[in-house]
Amino acid sequence: MLTRRHIRVKVMQCIYALIHSKDDSLEKQQGFLNASIDKMYTLYLLVLSLLIEIQKHAEAQVTLSTKKYLADSTDEYPQKDRFANNGLLLQLAGNPLLKEALSKRKLKNWYLNEEYVKLIYKDIIRSETYQAYMKRPSQTYEEDKKLVQVLFKEVIAPNEKIYDYFEDDQLTWVDDIPIVNTFVLKLLRKVTKEQHPSFFLPELLKDEQDREFAQQLLIKTLLNDAKWEKEIEGKTPNWDKDRIADIDSILLKMAICELLNFSSIPEKVTINEFLEIAKEYSTPKSSIFINGILDKLVKEYKADGKLKKMGRGLL
Repeated sequence: MLTRRHIRVKVMQCIYALIHSKDDSLEKQQGFLNASIDKMYTLYLLVLSLLIEIQKHAEAQVTLSTKKYLADSTDEYPQKDRFANNGLLLQLAGNPLLKEALSKRKLKNWYLNEEYVKLIYKDIIRSETYQAYMKRPSQTYEEDKKLVQVLFKEVIAPNEKIYDYFEDDQLTWVDDIPIVNTFVLKLLRKVTKEQHPSFFLPELLKDEQDREFAQQLLIKTLLNDAKWEKEIEGKTPNWDKDRIADIDSILLKMAICELLNFSSIPEKVTINEFLEIAKEYSTPKSSIFINGILDKLVKEYKADGKLKKMGRGLL
């Protein structure tokens, strides 16, 4: 789920937090990094549990509608319980491993904040996609699956109130939401009717090497801050230290650290990754500024024999 670029962003966030909190505790920042990575999985589980709670709410609405004496808009549907019995939603709701994971982390957010579930449900039943689905004469798993994909992409993921709720819960989730939503959508597209329950509980990190990479990039960037500062000096003739944006300074130091300390990562990968991060998190001209400095440094390091790379690299 978490790529190397996402890991670099997490490290950047930790260093930025340290600078602005004036807290020089490396141990505390390592803990913050681990917690930030692990909480991303909590966010993923909450997104899935939102789908489960929507199915439960739909089920409850069907029960209520059967007790009504007056006709309503649902009477025009061939099966009032079609959405409540959506094959993919039932698959999620009945997943024992998912239930266990939610229980273990004590994630009852939507149970305690059911107004968000009701809000999303109202948006769903107003959508043309939902209405067309409910009016179909038959129902197949593939149709169920397609519906959930479209609703997630067009109704659930873009909902600003859900976004605000996540942001208020954990500030670091602001950057995680698009990543998690994209990953969930990929899973919804790939799932099959006979899918094993473990399909919805993927590993957060590819392997322990990724966690080690995160820790080492954080530690080596922070412990050698003065060294990386000197590397940047002289490469910015039109800029002084105080004029370089905090994020640009952090990204430059991280990039230099990676170039000189991670021999298995090709320099082109390092430069491209940090330029992409700069485009997303810093000023419009930051990527050009950072690229110019890194280009000079790489040429210098190669001439001095400092840049020692091996293998194909871990992308």
